[in-house]
Amino acid sequence: MSIVEDDSSEDHGGHHLPAVDDWPRGFGEASWWPFITALGASGIYLGAALFILGHGANDVVSTIAGPVTLVGSTGVFLVGLYGWLYHAFIVSFWDSGTAGHGSGTLKFAMLLFLGSEIATFGAGFVYYFFIRAGSFTYETPHLLSSLILINTAILIASSITLHFAHTSLLKGNHKRFVRLLGVTLLLGVVFLGGQALEYYEFLEGEGFDLTANAFGSAFYGLTGLHGLHVSLGAILLAIIFFRGLYGHYTSEKHTSVSTVSMYWHFVDIVWVFLVVVLYVGAEAI
Repeated sequence: MSIVEDDSSEDHGGHHLPAVDDWPRGFGEASWWPFITALGASGIYLGAALFILGHGANDVVSTIAGPVTLVGSTGVFLVGLYGWLYHAFIVSFWDSGTAGHGSGTLKFAMLLFLGSEIATFGAGFVYYFFIRAGSFTYETPHLLSSLILINTAILIASSITLHFAHTSLLKGNHKRFVRLLGVTLLLGVVFLGGQALEYYEFLEGEGFDLTANAFGSAFYGLTGLHGLHVSLGAILLAIIFFRGLYGHYTSEKHTSVSTVSMYWHFVDIVWVFLVVVLYVGAEAI
């Protein structure tokens, strides 16, 4: 998060910027957006749990509790994410870039964040491996369809276009950078649409939902978590895309492009691992 010399609303269009110098003594001056975002994300997991509890053999809670909590928490998460990204990054970095922050420091921070993401996904995969290690007798639909293969190819292609977009920027070809970045963003959105279509086919056509069995909870938990990360990546891509349109990046000034690229390539690698373990593995059941 950035440090600003003058935190007045006059200099920042009425927006209150986060401050870190006085943390935690000046808690009122620090940003609440990360807490709001975390609250929304936690509510999404709570909504999934309530959904399961409301559709079991003995309904513990109302069947509407889960969907309502999911929708409300998703809204809180998106609002918090918008506020966090806008106030912590866009406002103060829009013109000044990474002044006051070393490029290496920001990249290292992204690596630390990705380390926490590995732990998050690792917990989900451990749950799935425990299921597979037991007496796995659950029926599953045919997962490895042409839709999944096409969607996987789309996400891999997005990593390729992002790589060449970054390379073009380093070579000073700004137009090619913006165009390839736009293609990357489009491919990411198409991937999310494909995943939504897959869910629709499973829910409506196969009757395979989160409460179907232990495999269903693992499947929707892992793919849903990944879809959430792709959505975040698409938001980050959109930010650097619009900044690119305004010419805010050069071959010397591209730290945010580098960090977003690290995140997007990580998400793509996780998806390939997920397809091999979850989709291909399910065919061997």
